Amino acid sequence: MKTILKSVLLLFILAFSLQSCEDQDDVAVSGDLQVNNFIWEGLNDYYLWQADVPNLADDREEGLNSFLKGYSKPEDLFQDLLNKPISKFPKGQAIDRFSWIVDDYTVLEQELQGTSKNDGVDFRLSYKPNSNTDLVGYVRYIIPNSDASKKDIKRGDLFTAVNGTQLTVSNYQSLLAADSYTLNMVTYNGSAFESNGKTVALVKTTLDENPVFINKVITSGSHKIGYLMYNGFYAYYDAQLNAAFAELKAQGITDLVLDLRYNGGGSIQTATRLASMITGQFTDKIFAKQKWNAKVNAYFADKDAESLNNRFVNNMDGVAINSLNLNKIYILTTSGTASASELVINGLVPYISVIQIGETTVGKNVGSITIYDSPTLGKANVNPNHKYAMQPLVLKIVNAADFGEYTDGLKPTYEQLERVSNLGVLGDTSEPLLNVAISQITGVTTKKSQTDKGVVLKTFTDVKAMNGFRNQMYIDKAPEGLLRSL
Repeated sequence: MKTILKSVLLLFILAFSLQSCEDQDDVAVSGDLQVNNFIWEGLNDYYLWQADVPNLADDREEGLNSFLKGYSKPEDLFQDLLNKPISKFPKGQAIDRFSWIVDDYTVLEQELQGTSKNDGVDFRLSYKPNSNTDLVGYVRYIIPNSDASKKDIKRGDLFTAVNGTQLTVSNYQSLLAADSYTLNMVTYNGSAFESNGKTVALVKTTLDENPVFINKVITSGSHKIGYLMYNGFYAYYDAQLNAAFAELKAQGITDLVLDLRYNGGGSIQTATRLASMITGQFTDKIFAKQKWNAKVNAYFADKDAESLNNRFVNNMDGVAINSLNLNKIYILTTSGTASASELVINGLVPYISVIQIGETTVGKNVGSITIYDSPTLGKANVNPNHKYAMQPLVLKIVNAADFGEYTDGLKPTYEQLERVSNLGVLGDTSEPLLNVAISQITGVTTKKSQTDKGVVLKTFTDVKAMNGFRNQMYIDKAPEGLLRSL
């Protein structure tokens, strides 16, 4: 996107035109502190809450080496530099729930583009009834061409154990992180989950997930309803997304249901493009605005304020966008809908009617960049001595009306909870969430018995939130440069 490229150029020039004000003798970095120093410098420059973390203060450079030497694990330093819990948050919940660090940036780069080590089962974990520790998982969908796609496992299947061990809040990560494992399947009898004796052995492989999962047209009366299930804002697949809209446009759809219920987010650029495909009549108008920390905001305010705006577009990389010019859209959400998905909803609200159906979303109104250990903190001339990289939160995002306060999630216009005993078939007109959308479009009321039958479980987490990388909102090309001397 033009604004991103402008940011990159300006900050790259800045990196070579400004001299650091730090005391070089005090902060000279010994070899064993390279990673720790990189973490501190990157967060001091870009972290959204840099001003609120005393150990990231600009004058903290005095005695910095001594401070950094106190951490033998870079991950521990990173966590301790994030914005801490405060009393107004329930159960000490941290303000920053989404910043990440990895010891291999290759894996991070792949994950952000939809490539991961994956067995192909997309699932949600919930608490068992009357338990605060034991978990039950249910399959949301199976990724094509995965190991799971060749096994006897499908949407709606339930499991409570891995390798014979009951899943709990304390062991689920270690059990499900293995490269291979066996799920112990269960059946819900109306009041409890019972073993059915079935097991499914799964193996993780390197897997590419095309986020365009379903794209079809449903005819109902005088309405031709486009239904697009989109499961991740992966910029690598923007051409496929544009092609999906070309198909819907060619078939002359009158309405669109965009299913983001399992979409954890991703690229801000892709979100802007998707919003432009839905509309088309708002080219060059502001879709979203970025708000960085005080140092970055001050720089852009002085040098290039336009770089903080994301505007509707009519092409991507010179290729025309297939726009539907809609004035109303129906969007399906769950408690797994996050970041760039929420950005699309919030960014469209000032312009068209957005009918949200399903559950309240995650509430992630902040975005990240990938920071490398290099002179500019970008990918060029990266330190060859390690492969650590960070994905810290660096910006808050608001819509054209300056609204972005939805950390408690975006609430649906029409609530429809997913129920494990009545999930339905994705894309089928009787599937509960889609059925409500069709009813709203056509005016034909759905009977409660069709949509409200089944048990609702308290959500714990889902596979995309567990993974972390697939629950991000990020800028594809991070601005590069040293801002500490601003």
